[in-house]
Amino acid sequence: MAPLTERYADKIDGQLSCLDRVVLMGTLPGACYAEGMTRILYGLKVRIFDYAQFAQPLAEEIRQNAERAAAEAGIAIEYVRKANFRKEDRVAEVLKDRGDHPGLVCIFSALECCASYKPWHDKRTHRTYLKADGGKCLHYYFYFVDPVVGLCYLRVPTYCPFRLQFYFNGHNWLKRQLDLAGVSCQQVDNTFVGCSDWQKAQELADGLDVKDLHQLLDQYAGLYCPVARKTFDVGYHWSLMQCEYATDVVFQSASDLAPLYESITRSAIVAVKVDQVAGFLSRKLHGNYQGEAGGSFNTRVQGTCIKHHMGRAASIKMYDKLGRVLRVETTVNDPSFFKHHRKVEHRDGTSTTKLADVRKTIYSLPVLTELMSAANRRYLAFVSELPDGTPGVAALGRLSEPTRDEEQDRPVRGLNLLAKADHDLLVAIARGEFAISGMTNKRLRAILKDKTGPQVSRLIRMLRVHGVLKKIGRTYKYYLTELGRRAVAAALKLQSFVVIPALAVPA
Repeated sequence: MAPLTERYADKIDGQLSCLDRVVLMGTLPGACYAEGMTRILYGLKVRIFDYAQFAQPLAEEIRQNAERAAAEAGIAIEYVRKANFRKEDRVAEVLKDRGDHPGLVCIFSALECCASYKPWHDKRTHRTYLKADGGKCLHYYFYFVDPVVGLCYLRVPTYCPFRLQFYFNGHNWLKRQLDLAGVSCQQVDNTFVGCSDWQKAQELADGLDVKDLHQLLDQYAGLYCPVARKTFDVGYHWSLMQCEYATDVVFQSASDLAPLYESITRSAIVAVKVDQVAGFLSRKLHGNYQGEAGGSFNTRVQGTCIKHHMGRAASIKMYDKLGRVLRVETTVNDPSFFKHHRKVEHRDGTSTTKLADVRKTIYSLPVLTELMSAANRRYLAFVSELPDGTPGVAALGRLSEPTRDEEQDRPVRGLNLLAKADHDLLVAIARGEFAISGMTNKRLRAILKDKTGPQVSRLIRMLRVHGVLKKIGRTYKYYLTELGRRAVAAALKLQSFVVIPALAVPA
């Protein structure tokens, strides 16, 4: 079967694959684990049990820096108290008033969980060191519009070891690139519903430079968390925390996508098995696999969504975005879930090229993007092979819905495949002798004995308008069309094998 994008090429405006949600984590080498932080304190001549006193001035400096940034931007820091507070909604309100020009948009503060350390003295070994611990501290969310990346945020904790979180959306970044390239496009939320050059948009989407992104991250880390470089004299190491890659098939209208999407979702929810989910995500199930794998189906305000997952590490889902965009999206919460061939260094100093887990560093983003793009393509290829009832739905509507005879400018009723009169009519036109010499008004009247000549003429015209019959040249002979043959067969099967046996059960 031809791919879905080829079968509906006349109804598709364009196709685009692009990074969507990307969340990166910044950690300080040497300070991001307890043993390393212990060595740093010893190097700074700070007692281990004075760790809290060491961290407190740094937290105060972070707080003062946030207040200074807010004052310079002319905004107030909003403290988040409610658990159900949606920062994105508040940011959207502010952007609606201020516009999307570059600069600081909002600063939120919230008391949230953070990674930390606690002093510990081992009485057995007489060693004093730090142990990993958890707690809560004040976090600042800096939302800003970057000239290159668009809207993004940096989450900064006020407590050491200052583990940062950076978010940006690949569609916002691509919108900036399209504007710079002079390509007109229409973006709604995180979706492109129109573009003057889809091919150019795809080339730009594939051209994200990780080195430029790394420089941008270091720039904002230094701006909103200056104590890290000042205190530890190291730059941040950026790793992939969560990544989404979306493939959008943009239809020209919602009416073009709706029947197709309803058909393939109805089939996909029962057709996709666990081993196929693993195949989409370039994995193979084996007896040692201990995780969970499965799927779910739910209806949201944004559309109906089918999601398949392998544990919490990776998932792939399909949903209708804005009613006219078919989106297939792969989400990865642990990049090491995927494997690829790369250079692996061993402890003895040697190295080999072999199949290994994808590293979590930001420089694995191109490899991860390629793997997620392949997962989307495999899923689209799979749903393209599912039974597509869209033509059948359209044909049923053509047969059963009232329409209009354009030649005589008069309404024509639809066919009722369960009504006796229409059933008898379909049985009559399906007779074998008409397949050779065709049917005429006179020959049909011989079968439909209760009908007059004008009545049969009107029935023939109704069948012609609905595409069941076709006229041969300038004659008065008619033959069944391909649609007519299928409709007759379906009507006879429906009554003989489904309706009548079901109703024949004694009460």
